[in-house]
Amino acid sequence: MKFLTLVLLVAAVNAKHEIYIGWKSYIVKPDSYEQLEKLGSKIPELELDFVSNAALNREGVVLVKPQYQADFLDFLTKEKISHRIHVEDLKAQFDLEDKEIEEQDRRTRSANGARIPYDNYQTLEVIYEYIDRIAAQYPETVTLVENWRSFEGRPLKYLKISRDNFQSNKPIVFIDGGMHAREWISPPAVTYAIHKLVENVTEPDLLDKYDWILYPVANPDGYAFTHTNTRMWRKTRSTDQSVASRLCPGADGNRNFNFAWNTVGTSNNRCSDIYAGSRAFSEVEVRAVDAIMQEYRDRIDIYITMHSFGSMILYPWGHDGTLSENAFALQRVGIAMAVAIDELSLPHFPNYVVGNSVLVIGYAASGAAEDYAHSIGIPLTYTYELPGISGQGFHLNPRYIHQVVRETWAGLVAGARAA
Repeated sequence: MKFLTLVLLVAAVNAKHEIYIGWKSYIVKPDSYEQLEKLGSKIPELELDFVSNAALNREGVVLVKPQYQADFLDFLTKEKISHRIHVEDLKAQFDLEDKEIEEQDRRTRSANGARIPYDNYQTLEVIYEYIDRIAAQYPETVTLVENWRSFEGRPLKYLKISRDNFQSNKPIVFIDGGMHAREWISPPAVTYAIHKLVENVTEPDLLDKYDWILYPVANPDGYAFTHTNTRMWRKTRSTDQSVASRLCPGADGNRNFNFAWNTVGTSNNRCSDIYAGSRAFSEVEVRAVDAIMQEYRDRIDIYITMHSFGSMILYPWGHDGTLSENAFALQRVGIAMAVAIDELSLPHFPNYVVGNSVLVIGYAASGAAEDYAHSIGIPLTYTYELPGISGQGFHLNPRYIHQVVRETWAGLVAGARAA
């Protein structure tokens, strides 16, 4: 019996990530805006999956399915786009990264066995335990809100942090993470902000001047699925779009907001990672984010949605590349955030790029959170693309998490003060 158990365990370990057998990833580096645009145009045609966005003279990392690899290489050669293999065997790389996370867990787990949600990539349960504990220990400044349930029935939890329970009508900073399920570095950036506003307060002026809404995992169903099933799952997990959606669940939450919905940079293919949904706001998780925006739209000064990778701070309009009437303020506050981050950054991390999202990454996307928030009157709205190291797999090595959350917090502090 023990031998059979061992065999089954080994088989289960070896079967993990097997969906990615035959996949490869490539590093691409466009040296002209024309090349950048052409790369963007190939995303739907070849089902390219950029896990780290390319920018002008900046490397990006793209996953390519086996059936498209020859066509993709032909395209890169024809357009003379600099490229090289990143990872030959995605499954083997994911297996290696699982071991790195296990090693980090052994290094960072406290003496009583507790896990901290900004020192490693943690499960949804660990993050929710942290949120619950913070709300219970600091009721004078923290309010736990869980008014909504995800499609699969999980609570959608966020914290309101305030000196007076939101009674003084201060402006609000609203930050969410985990909208794209696989982007595991984004929830730690938000939980660390909770830590700095509640447990280790070194910038008390931020609570004097602002109230805060911090939402670490906006897509808990997808996030949980990446830990148990498909590592690179990006979407929600809804199956009520149509009969076919049971075969291809979910929609891209960051294409599902009701602004220029499904007009550019999306797909009507339900199996696509950038499927916009059957209608705007089809996803309950997206409606929950909108409910926060609508409730406090007259008070939210800054909205930031945390994503990865690329070391970028992007702002509207992302559906057509035009500049907002508030572009000067968006650029100025964005630069303040980037400078503060870069001052703390490691030498081998790229400096942050700040700008209109289309002009920086070369392609448009409709139905995005940052555009929608700006369209309803929130003056400063940004997408953070947190750092990743292109030569080291598909997530930031967990030993760098604490560095990234520290420097990201410095950017948030600078942004709030500049605003």
